[in-house]
Amino acid sequence: MLLLRARHPPLPSLRLPLSRLASTSSRPPNPYSSTLLLPKTQFPLRADAAKREHLFRPRTTAALYRWQREHLDTGEGEEWIFHDGPPYANGRLHMGHALNKVLKDMINRYRVLSGQRVHYVPGWDTHGLPIEQKALAELRADHRALSPVAVREAAKRTALDAIEMQKDEFEALGLMADLRDERATYRTLDHEYEMRQLELFRSMVAKGLVHRAHRPVYWSPSSRTALAEAELEYADAHVSQSVYVRFPAVFEGEGVGLVCWTTTPWSLVGNMAISVNPDLEYSLVQREADGDALILASERVSALESLLGPLTVQRTFPGSALLSVRYTPPFHQYTLGAPAPSYPILSAQHVTSTSGTGLVHTAPAHGNEDYLAYRSYLSSLPASSSPPTTTTSSAIGEDLLSPVDVDGRFASEAVRKICGRTDGTRLDGLECLGEGAREVVRLLREREAQERGRKWVLAEERVEHRYPYDWRTKKPVLIRATSQWFANVDELKQTAIDALEGVQFIPPLGQNRLSSFVSSRSEWCISRQRAWGVPIPILFHTPSSTPVLDPSVLAHTLSVLNAHGTSAWFALPASTFLPPALAKRADEYEKGTDTMDVWFDSGTSWTGLPGAREGRKADVYLEGSDQHRGWFQSSLLTSVAQRGDAPYRRCITHGMVVDERGMKMSKSLGNGISPMDIIKGGKDPQKLPPYGADVLRYWAASVEYARDVPIGPTVIAHASEALRKIRNSARFILGNVRAAGLDALVQREDMEVIEKWVMHELAVLEERCREGYEAFAFNRVTQALNNFSTTTLSLYFESTKDALYNDSAVSLHRRSIVTVLQHVLRIYLSVIAPIAPHLAEEIAHFRDTDAPAKRVEDVGKQSVFEEGWQRVDPQWRDEAVAQEMELLLDVRNQLTTLLEEARTAKKLKTSLEAEVDIVLSDKVAPSHRALLEKHAHVLPKLLVVSDASLSSTPPSPAWSFSAPAPALPGVTLVIRPSTRHKCPRCWAFTRAETEGMCGRCADVLQGRSG
Repeated sequence: MLLLRARHPPLPSLRLPLSRLASTSSRPPNPYSSTLLLPKTQFPLRADAAKREHLFRPRTTAALYRWQREHLDTGEGEEWIFHDGPPYANGRLHMGHALNKVLKDMINRYRVLSGQRVHYVPGWDTHGLPIEQKALAELRADHRALSPVAVREAAKRTALDAIEMQKDEFEALGLMADLRDERATYRTLDHEYEMRQLELFRSMVAKGLVHRAHRPVYWSPSSRTALAEAELEYADAHVSQSVYVRFPAVFEGEGVGLVCWTTTPWSLVGNMAISVNPDLEYSLVQREADGDALILASERVSALESLLGPLTVQRTFPGSALLSVRYTPPFHQYTLGAPAPSYPILSAQHVTSTSGTGLVHTAPAHGNEDYLAYRSYLSSLPASSSPPTTTTSSAIGEDLLSPVDVDGRFASEAVRKICGRTDGTRLDGLECLGEGAREVVRLLREREAQERGRKWVLAEERVEHRYPYDWRTKKPVLIRATSQWFANVDELKQTAIDALEGVQFIPPLGQNRLSSFVSSRSEWCISRQRAWGVPIPILFHTPSSTPVLDPSVLAHTLSVLNAHGTSAWFALPASTFLPPALAKRADEYEKGTDTMDVWFDSGTSWTGLPGAREGRKADVYLEGSDQHRGWFQSSLLTSVAQRGDAPYRRCITHGMVVDERGMKMSKSLGNGISPMDIIKGGKDPQKLPPYGADVLRYWAASVEYARDVPIGPTVIAHASEALRKIRNSARFILGNVRAAGLDALVQREDMEVIEKWVMHELAVLEERCREGYEAFAFNRVTQALNNFSTTTLSLYFESTKDALYNDSAVSLHRRSIVTVLQHVLRIYLSVIAPIAPHLAEEIAHFRDTDAPAKRVEDVGKQSVFEEGWQRVDPQWRDEAVAQEMELLLDVRNQLTTLLEEARTAKKLKTSLEAEVDIVLSDKVAPSHRALLEKHAHVLPKLLVVSDASLSSTPPSPAWSFSAPAPALPGVTLVIRPSTRHKCPRCWAFTRAETEGMCGRCADVLQGRSG
């Protein structure tokens, strides 16, 4: 009979949660407790973040940023430049801010741990309408009642107040940044920043990349200013009152109606043409209801019968046959006895037959495609021709029919000029997106009666469709022709798209998304009609109404602004900005009143980075996915305009933060959650206790940030629980390492297989986490750390408690365990520090001293980040050990099942009451037999039983539970009652009946190390 017993007494299954490391309240009093090496640490059981995080914050935030700037030498390498996209200086932080800043901070902290100096200068976007409106609301004033300078001063105060509030909240997130030093932050209102921006603008003007034009742009009546595409958001459920309009015309000698469909009836006042696709097939149809002859795209005939009634096709023809046809517009001045004006039909490829009628009502002042089609038409006319409109000029621009004012209402003079006094008076002052649109339809209906039944309105229909809204005021916009400043994107976009080939995008689809946005633009409207912003400092020659783009004049203007500040543009007379050569004719010049688009403001922020003039790029830009059409794009275009390349090496995007059901957070839904509520606690602490910054940061690290990210009480509670487990693991290690009382490390060759396996797994953990940080995949870090903590460490803690508590302090086995724990703690600190810096600093504090930390003064100044990223020696990577442990752990898992069966049958209360027989048959593979014999002495520790034996015959105890070992064919596992008695010191069932305690405990008390 083969019988191998453990050489060392096995460990007990204490089955205590790690939070009760040093507690013995669940046991009867142990008379030998003073001889046990129980964990000793002042490291608190609970985080109590509201009371303790602030103690460790100074040394891991601003002080750490300054330290790494002074002490980390880049050597021959470059410093890590992380360029901060400036948040808007208006209001408190939301969860999107928190996710964004924490992601950035984790990247920067890992770089510092890796020994690379970091350049990170937080910024704020401080201009624009929301700040101006908030300032005016605080003053209870209308901007038209104040001077531009007064508005600017009030808006600046509002922005600066918001910055200070946001600084407090950013600090609460635990950011490694020097937020209180203005030299270590930037604001788009700073004088140096504004002058760099204006110099870039001057450079673009000199290159011919900036021009002024009167053309349609997105216009926000609620903001009273032009908007860029990036300032829009789209409402999918917007409802419009659409109308099918019949435009009278003559086709091949026959009176017909050209049928157009529009969702903007108000724009019919600005109609100047009808567009058709020359390649589409069109049909002349007869309506059964009244015999009216109508023209529409052939593919739309069937679909439109539900609205127009039965239609009979008379004949078909290509769209090109309509290009010589002229029609009568719906609105024009009626002069008694004079013929009605006739307007042209244009060729336009944007016209399709997928919706509408295949004919598009064209108002060049109110649609970009309309404008381009009309411009193309005018360019095809002979030089001596005039456009067939009610205007007299042949140039497209300010002669466009544009009857809408800055408030989105019909303008009195313009609408009367187009419609005549009677109709114009009825439309005057009406809101185009509201009553004005309805009044236009009423006028057309009334005209039908006046014109003896000639139809104008064939049908009306309410449609739900996607419509642009002002992203700030959340109100609908319209398209309106105004005089604006434009950057010529056509000249830049191919170079910009080519430059993106050298940029790393995370996730990769970001490149296609950004390229698509750039390629779809031809111009960028960079002017706004508000006071609070960087002025567009262009003078106008009033006799000719032309802007003065002479480089010398602009250079002189900038020199004045550099000396007096940008508000001088609004305070000083135009003559101040004229060079001496033009000063004698100062009365011929006036200042423009536009300010720059805030995307142009923030898009020039790269000019303040170190080495920007020499072409140095930022290592990372990281923002929400909405910035592909915002800051990523504006930064790209300005950088390409100035130096022909992208301003960033990497472009990382994250999704939006949503609630736990995936819904967008909003005040109306009441599903919002503030980062400060998570950190400091919500109104109801029972529902949302003060979790502290590290829990919020752990959440940010654990999510797949490239997608939309859910958060709520349940999600954040899970993050808190995950971090609690890490904290408790650290507490167990601290308690046992400090209780060790020695620093002598055990070498690898002197360790058992369990210790070697843990070190192997630790090496795998360190490598995976390092790779995760390098790839900006923080959820891979948290997953690896969580798996290591809940599997490897949990098992190891369970299997080592007996030796840690009961062995001699100088025993080789115990010192091996302590050595492993010291290595684990070292790697643990590196892995968790970028994610949970407060926790890492707290662990490091109690690693170095057991003195409690109750004041900031109690905490040392040296940060754990100064120790650098800790690595595991490659010698610990051992796949052979991992394979051996895999088989041993399979045995353990099967025995766990058998122990549960015995507990259920009430045969034992704790696994220490059991012994294990591992029965080897003749069918056992020699390698498996050798493995079990080699590690027989560690099996009791691994299996958490009082003893384990290898045998060739099954025993015959009072009771037993058995099962085959799936991974070891020919091996049968048997558990049975222990044949020995309970030791009063270690509580393992390893005492002989005639002895007072087990042999191991007796040796310890007699001073023998064992």
